Amino acid sequence: MSSEKKQEKPAKAANSSSKPSTTAKPPVPARPTAPVAAKPPAPAAAPPVKKEPEPPAFEKGLADQIRKKFGESTRILFIRPLRIKVQVDPKDIVEVATFLRDSMGFDHAESVAGTDYPKDNQIEVIYHLGSYTRDDLAAHVIALATRTTRDDAHLPTLINVYKSVEYHERETFEMLGVYFDGHPRNDRFLLPEDWADIPPLRKDFRIKGR
Repeated sequence: MSSEKKQEKPAKAANSSSKPSTTAKPPVPARPTAPVAAKPPAPAAAPPVKKEPEPPAFEKGLADQIRKKFGESTRILFIRPLRIKVQVDPKDIVEVATFLRDSMGFDHAESVAGTDYPKDNQIEVIYHLGSYTRDDLAAHVIALATRTTRDDAHLPTLINVYKSVEYHERETFEMLGVYFDGHPRNDRFLLPEDWADIPPLRKDFRIKGR
């Protein structure tokens, strides 16, 4: 009997000839996340309310004298350093002007101005009153204002209270068409005598050719 040893077959290496697996599962895609709703912007803070400065004490005292005398028939439109604006109805303007002259020392009219407000169908006339007789009022001006309709522009004259308004009222009559009842001379002295157009300081006046 032969003594040859039985040859053993060599063992296959575990990974020497292994092929990659073709049955691997594909990766599972990640689930999309729901978008996060954006927070609404915070409401803007309200702008701070502008507080009107306190009126100067001296001017406020003058305005209080007018209020005390005439009550609601006069309206104080503003009180500022050295300036007060008072609005009155046409029927009250002579009485208020007389009080300002005789009781408060505003003894002369420095000027008279007019403004046309066509959207309101009104014309405003303002008398700027000052004082020669009181040193404490030397720099102060009271603007005494009243309004009339554009269609029938009539106001009482203040010529019997302040003689200095004579030419100012005539100019206002000529340039804005306000007739001052009781004024001795509502006639022209700046425009030509044959002027046939509307008063030239009214807003609807147009220069011909433009």
